[in-house]
Amino acid sequence: MGSEVLDRSLVLDAVRVVEIAAIAAYDLAGRGDEKAADQAAVDAMRTALNDLDIDGEIVIGEGERDEAPMLYIGEKVGRGGKTKIDIALDPLEGTTLTAKAMANALAVMAWAPKGTLLNAPDTYMDKIACGPGFPAGVIDLDKTPAENVQAIAKAKGVQPTDITVCVLDRPRHAEIIASLREVGARVHLITDGDVAGVINTADPTTGIDMYVGQGGAPEGVLACAALKCVGGQFQGRLVFRNADERARAARVGITDLDKKYDLHEMVRADAIFAATGVTKGALLDGVTFKDGFVWTHTLVMNSATRTVREVRMKRPV
Repeated sequence: MGSEVLDRSLVLDAVRVVEIAAIAAYDLAGRGDEKAADQAAVDAMRTALNDLDIDGEIVIGEGERDEAPMLYIGEKVGRGGKTKIDIALDPLEGTTLTAKAMANALAVMAWAPKGTLLNAPDTYMDKIACGPGFPAGVIDLDKTPAENVQAIAKAKGVQPTDITVCVLDRPRHAEIIASLREVGARVHLITDGDVAGVINTADPTTGIDMYVGQGGAPEGVLACAALKCVGGQFQGRLVFRNADERARAARVGITDLDKKYDLHEMVRADAIFAATGVTKGALLDGVTFKDGFVWTHTLVMNSATRTVREVRMKRPV
């Protein structure tokens, strides 16, 4: 599986799909309706995917079929053809951010050859990530946040006080934040959007060295697809709060509920990752309308070629 590579022409298709979803979501930015913004992005992304000559299956989507009328896990998209792909997507990462017109909302998608993306259930996942350039195994989910900061600092040849860690601002992360501050690390808190949080570790301009915390498992797979393209390390372990969530894991074929996944177990072949900014953020500019034109800013990456492109699109409204 690991040797399979998607055709490069699919990169532009991926860009168009996330652009369309971002524009649709932006139309509802600041209007206070999270569900409407998410539905607009879902509808637009689904229409765009069904216009492509692909045989695609959603493996990371908006939930299971009974919860998500569109883009649910297992849904088939595309017109069909020889190109069989797994699709992981979040049509609107940051529904609250969009509803409140706050920064860092994205339309996100990843593609990989069929059967190579982890079918992560819609549960939580404990995650830790760092960017490229570190020795293998420098971070470990089973170590304390403080120990991981010390390991990163040692690998960089700096003090723990020079390390910045991104954490989702949630009450459940109080102990993690305390552990990080105990060794003097800077803690960069974000309100939403942990896909962008993980990707920030691979972008030297953000100053983020590590990401740690508990967030959605589907977002973990999307983040891994991005890291696969640029380098970096990731570990994740699924978190189950009740029998229903364990049943969800069983339905997607997961039997080892305590398994610690690394990056290449979650994305087992070369992948394409694309994200368009809905609202302006650290990673991307948001959608803007000006003088009868719409402008978008998209990041697209291909792990097969190790290319990272920024695409700025301008077209008449």
